[in-house]
Amino acid sequence: MKEFELKYGCNPNQKPAKIFMKDGSDLPIEILSGRPGYINFLDAFNSWQLVKELKEALGLPAVTSFKHVSPTSAAVGIPLSDTLKKSCFVDDIEGLDDSPLACAYARARGTDRMCSFGDWVALSDVCDVTTAKMLKREVSDGIIAPGYEPEALEILKSKRKGNYNIVRIDPSYSPAPVEHKDVFGITFEQGRNNFRIDRALLSNRVTASKELPESAVRDLIVALITLKYTQSNSVCYAVDGQAIGVGAGQQSRIHCTRLAGTKADTWFLRQHEKVLALPFLDTLGRPDRDNVIDGYINQNEEDVCADGNWQKYFTRRPEPLTREEIRAYLDTLDGVSLGSDAFFPFGDNIERAKRSGVRYIAEPGGSIRDDLVIEACDRYGMVMAFTGMRLFHH
Repeated sequence: MKEFELKYGCNPNQKPAKIFMKDGSDLPIEILSGRPGYINFLDAFNSWQLVKELKEALGLPAVTSFKHVSPTSAAVGIPLSDTLKKSCFVDDIEGLDDSPLACAYARARGTDRMCSFGDWVALSDVCDVTTAKMLKREVSDGIIAPGYEPEALEILKSKRKGNYNIVRIDPSYSPAPVEHKDVFGITFEQGRNNFRIDRALLSNRVTASKELPESAVRDLIVALITLKYTQSNSVCYAVDGQAIGVGAGQQSRIHCTRLAGTKADTWFLRQHEKVLALPFLDTLGRPDRDNVIDGYINQNEEDVCADGNWQKYFTRRPEPLTREEIRAYLDTLDGVSLGSDAFFPFGDNIERAKRSGVRYIAEPGGSIRDDLVIEACDRYGMVMAFTGMRLFHH
């Protein structure tokens, strides 16, 4: 297939639209089901690069969930605790512990379930049956992977009445070293970002504390590779082999850190005993449970515990999760890693990171206020590495 005609571009009025190879060669993909759109393919090709690099860097199966050309999360295949299984809604999945790929999917899809609603999924490895069974019951736009087990493919093909978007990519495909895009009729050209992210990037540790445990090395690599494919400005919190909070596309660095930190806090609080014990009605679907949990934790637009509201969601009125309980719970956190795609210009980012249990940081460095940022890290005994490499993505 040398080109694929799309229904429209980013919006219905943007026609004609298609994908093709400029050199006239075949596309490195095969569409096995559905009819992916313009944004679907933007998500597909960016997400595939992310999981491919994660697998190469850490040697573990990797999965990411993408929405609007940024990852909601990315994770590698590490077994889940019983508590995490429950908070990710996968405690009923048989054989989960036997599939590292399925574990990676459970983590990536379970991190920010509200943002992952209607996502695009990328797998680094051939999709197995356990992963396909979990994916089938989630609201998702499509998937890209290097292959599919026959039974897994049939499971996915049954999704969306047979119209679920399933793409197979040639894992050996390597793009040209120079890339182009047009904006306002003007062509931009740049070298593709082939920068390799690995443990060597973390060797310049500029804080008084310099010890990085292997778990932190892994998590910082997860954060930095996630940022490489996140719309900038961006900050990523990571722990236990997964991105737990991604702040994308903010003009201010502190707003990235706050946004990502709030998402990380919500991920942690989904594992709070009060949240795990919420008495949901059996008739309440998974997406509605996600919305209610977010409202319960963050006390958003609707007080889900209020009289007249709780009856729509619960079998009995739950006790609210108080601000004091939330702060006490979050104050117990430690060992979280944080990556930033550009330098921190002020120490306020460190102060916000500390509130979400951050202990390890990787950022490019190069600010005129680096000394103040280092001083803030030293105040909390944090370890910070200057990577020397910016990771902007637009």
